[in-house]
Amino acid sequence: MSNASLLTSTTALASGLLVARIALGLAMAAHGSQKLFGWFGGHGLAGTGGFFEALGFRPGRFFAFSAGATELTAGLLTALGLLGPVGPALMILVMIVAMATVHAPNGFFAAKNGIEIPFLYAAGAFALALAGPGRFSLDAVVGLGYLSTPTIAWSAVGLAALAALLNLSLRHTGESPQPHAAA
Repeated sequence: MSNASLLTSTTALASGLLVARIALGLAMAAHGSQKLFGWFGGHGLAGTGGFFEALGFRPGRFFAFSAGATELTAGLLTALGLLGPVGPALMILVMIVAMATVHAPNGFFAAKNGIEIPFLYAAGAFALALAGPGRFSLDAVVGLGYLSTPTIAWSAVGLAALAALLNLSLRHTGESPQPHAAA
């Protein structure tokens, strides 16, 4: 391969990563903004908090804030290509929880509110975590490219999966707690 075709190939790869990062990142940031601020047709913290309560995450408003802030942060970090695999790993975290609590009972396809969309977010985020943000990223501009190694990417994704499991373990799936009788 000549130097010119290698340069064209690496530019195409970096451009593709840029497009994927921006599309996936901004979509995730908008998703978080729905929860946090009620933007883009979302329900804001009050409405989302009620939904989270119904899912067994109590207090609902706290979990809605946590999910929305994580989605917004994940999306912005991913779109900007900042902090290597951190943004994609955070995206994977919230998508695991969404798949397990909201979408899994409905099968795979989005038409029936199945796991299709969060699965695609998680798969895209996983690919970006492993590939790194590319040369058209803030990491490249500020010299943080060393964060995009396979070891760091796998570690970040592994920690995200553990955090998702911890989050799921905090979910109350039984009856609502009953008030204690006076002794």
